[in-house]
Amino acid sequence: MTKRKNDKAQLRSLKGCIRNISRLLKSVVNYETIAYLIAGVLTTIVDFSVFALVNEPLKASGMDEISSVMLAQLISWISAVAFAYITNKLLVFKNHDFSAGHMLREASAFVAARIFSGLLVMALMWLMVDLMDTNEYAAKLFTTIINVVFNYVASKLFIFTKK
Repeated sequence: MTKRKNDKAQLRSLKGCIRNISRLLKSVVNYETIAYLIAGVLTTIVDFSVFALVNEPLKASGMDEISSVMLAQLISWISAVAFAYITNKLLVFKNHDFSAGHMLREASAFVAARIFSGLLVMALMWLMVDLMDTNEYAAKLFTTIINVVFNYVASKLFIFTKK
């Protein structure tokens, strides 16, 4: 193959690759994913704020570190789950079905998924803070990333499904 033909083949290949990346971005970047990221950031702010507002006074009261971290984590988690349910239902997945049966199924699935992810976060926080001597805020950041990914997948595939 001549150099010119080789250059044209490489250019066609590059254009095809760019088209595929563009299609992928269009399928991933949409209202739902952007709204989920915004709601996730707001939920994370609620979670971190409540964690700090509860953890610092507990530590100052003389409670041992792991007990204050675990209690603060539980309280911040409950606050974040309540906030996340409302924002996910109404703003992200635009689900306005308020019939009793639907709400019971949806809320139960949402809370069950959050309980699972909450227990996972609690276990990781304990592992990182108590056994690995990781700073509690670094551990909180790491576990939050894992939590966000798991919760989006659960919400998208199992909880806020389209009829």
